[in-house]
Amino acid sequence: MLEAIIHFSIRQRWLVLLTALGLLALGTYNFTRLPIDAVPDITNVQVQINTAADGYSPLEVEQRITFPIETVLSGLPKLDYTRSLSKYGLSQVTVIFDEGTDIYFARQLVAERLQQVKSRIPEGLEPEMGPISTGLGEIYMYTVEADPNAVKEDGSPYTPMDLLTLQEWVVLPQLRTVKGVTEVNSIGGYEQQFHVRPYPDRLLAYDLTLHQVIVALENNNANVGAGYIERNGEQYLVRVPGQVESIEDIRHIIVAKRDELTIRIGDVADVELGAPLRTGAATENGEEVVLGTAMMLIGENSRTVARRVAAKLEDINTSLPEGITAKPVYDRTELVNRAIATVEKNLMEGALLVIVVLFLLLGNLRAALITAAVIPLSMMMTITGMVENRISGNLMSLGALDFGLIVDGAVIIIENCLRRFGLEQHRLGRLLNREERFRLAESATVEVIRPSLFGILIITIVYVPIFALTGVEGKMFHPMAATVIMALLAALLFSLTLVPAAVALFVTGRVEEKESRTFRVCQNGYRPALLWSLKNPRFIIIGSALLLFVAGFLATRLGSEFVPQLDEGDLAVQIMRIPGTSLSESIRMQRDIEKRLLDVPEVARVVARIGTAEVATDAMPPGIADTYVLLHPRDQWPDPRKTKTALVAEISEVLEDFPGNRFEFSQPIELRFNELISGVRSDLAVKIYGDDLQQLLTSANQAASIIRQIPGAADVQVEQASGLPLLNIIPDRVALDRYGLSVSEVQEVVATAIGGRNSGTVYQGDRRFDLVVRLPDRLRTDPEALGALPIPLPTTRMHLIRRSIRRS
Repeated sequence: MLEAIIHFSIRQRWLVLLTALGLLALGTYNFTRLPIDAVPDITNVQVQINTAADGYSPLEVEQRITFPIETVLSGLPKLDYTRSLSKYGLSQVTVIFDEGTDIYFARQLVAERLQQVKSRIPEGLEPEMGPISTGLGEIYMYTVEADPNAVKEDGSPYTPMDLLTLQEWVVLPQLRTVKGVTEVNSIGGYEQQFHVRPYPDRLLAYDLTLHQVIVALENNNANVGAGYIERNGEQYLVRVPGQVESIEDIRHIIVAKRDELTIRIGDVADVELGAPLRTGAATENGEEVVLGTAMMLIGENSRTVARRVAAKLEDINTSLPEGITAKPVYDRTELVNRAIATVEKNLMEGALLVIVVLFLLLGNLRAALITAAVIPLSMMMTITGMVENRISGNLMSLGALDFGLIVDGAVIIIENCLRRFGLEQHRLGRLLNREERFRLAESATVEVIRPSLFGILIITIVYVPIFALTGVEGKMFHPMAATVIMALLAALLFSLTLVPAAVALFVTGRVEEKESRTFRVCQNGYRPALLWSLKNPRFIIIGSALLLFVAGFLATRLGSEFVPQLDEGDLAVQIMRIPGTSLSESIRMQRDIEKRLLDVPEVARVVARIGTAEVATDAMPPGIADTYVLLHPRDQWPDPRKTKTALVAEISEVLEDFPGNRFEFSQPIELRFNELISGVRSDLAVKIYGDDLQQLLTSANQAASIIRQIPGAADVQVEQASGLPLLNIIPDRVALDRYGLSVSEVQEVVATAIGGRNSGTVYQGDRRFDLVVRLPDRLRTDPEALGALPIPLPTTRMHLIRRSIRRS
């Protein structure tokens, strides 16, 4: 069969050449479609479920939300395992599926089960699935900032609330239309709301309750349609507009009528713009900012999508008010370009080196060029295979290509063809004619095709066991093995077809069967060494054994790791503070740290995400901050030769001056990968399971003390599982029974007074803002004022009914 292929290739040489050109064109086209990234995406197939539960303690979140969700998800097809996180006001369940599961199929399964769980969790809570993204999904970060002199139309300066409003209603909707973007997450600033803040003493003076205020707002904020009427041959739609549009409209809503006295909202409450209780914030260089993060749809090309986001952001800037700009903070394109530039440099240098060596060893320029042509052709066919198999071009896949292996078979065939051409010309004493070249090229190729084939197949088989790897290891190394095997098989195909056809067609001049000058120089140096070795075998054997022993001893002292750490260029520092640290205090501490980090000459910018963003993909309490330390280009450092390790040590010394903080150093992608894959942000984590929380903490501290003694262990910390301060308002059931009140009535009043209650929506153009009722800030943060909060008693009739029920 091999002989038939070679015979066909030589006789149909032009067809072979045209086919090769067609494959080259196809590969060039697919090169524009090849997904490009820095490293393989090793995130497992997972679906994240977030449930916001305002006011629930971590224990209540675990009991009432997290546990029911995990229970109902049990038994899903292709389910690997689940893990969960229960924090104050938030439940996060991560569902991990078997590798190879279609992500959309997995999300459909989860969505069906979530319909069942709604009856098992408290009413009003809505579990939501996270965005369809991966650990490499956060491809672009930007801030929405205002110039110091920028003012609004009314002449007032822009506030963080205004910036977040622009982010939510101008920037974010446009970025979501970018192809390949699945979500845009926001953090920082203040969400705009219309707040009605009643005073308890005024309510008592007018004999009103919070409930009456809420009902008045709900009943006076709606547009009603009343069908239509016909008049004079025309049809008129009848509608009764009643929605509020401004603060003045809210103030004039009537709450009650006392004889001739009309009591309005403005008589018992302050009405003003306000913000909900924040769960997170963002800072840049010590100042609060609004930070947006564009997340890439799974399977997309990160460099292409990041470029689209950057281009769209430039267009959006033209639609923002004067003095407001959206500035990029982190662009994945920069990292990808650096990684691909490294790969391109290595591949280009490798190809040139192979071509030079081929010319020096073969001594024939045409033969060297034919052999070198196998490199781009094999490369383009490999890229076509990568596109069809959805393998991204990255450091692992493209960086594993070895052009020396690719041209190995072609070199054997061409060298034998040149040898046979030279011998035949020497025997005939003339140049070969066309038929003689074709016949010799075919016989010379057949002569060495089997050893050439076996050599390539042996190398290919070496990579086959890599496909037995599973999990993270498989996702990391499968692309590398697949890319190398495709390149070797493509090279084998061209060695069998294109190379003999090109030799027969283009090697037409005089061919001399002689060793090249380079080979003779190498041979002259090798022959004496070989003769000396044969004369002194004992010395060679003993020396080899000693070298083997020394090498074996040194091998025991080598470190080992999964893969070499990719230098992403920037640093990520996770800052952890004491549990219960308020968001405002965490922001204050973060400002001091960032201003101090800016004194380090290598640091260009410092951006931090504190707490949890709007979409809780990364559920963090207010006491934890992900800080991104963006560095200047290395050529702008005072000492460009300074290592990254030395810089980290220097920054670590700077941060030691800030008590009350713990620090863990990582990199942006590395930090996110560790978190999504294992649920923790560290390279190594020890999880201890049990029912007794205090015993778990004791065991964890003991384990940490042992791990700290291991050489090389750094930043060993125990995750906080206790210490969150709570202010409990405990109902007195005896007193409730005396007044005929239920626990739910007390809870409703307290929840409305402190946390607030949504009582409608205010529309301003295409923007929508919540209308919220809650106490003024100075009262809702005062425990004594909360203790004096009036609870409305039931009516006399209801009180008598309850008394009669108790008596019976």
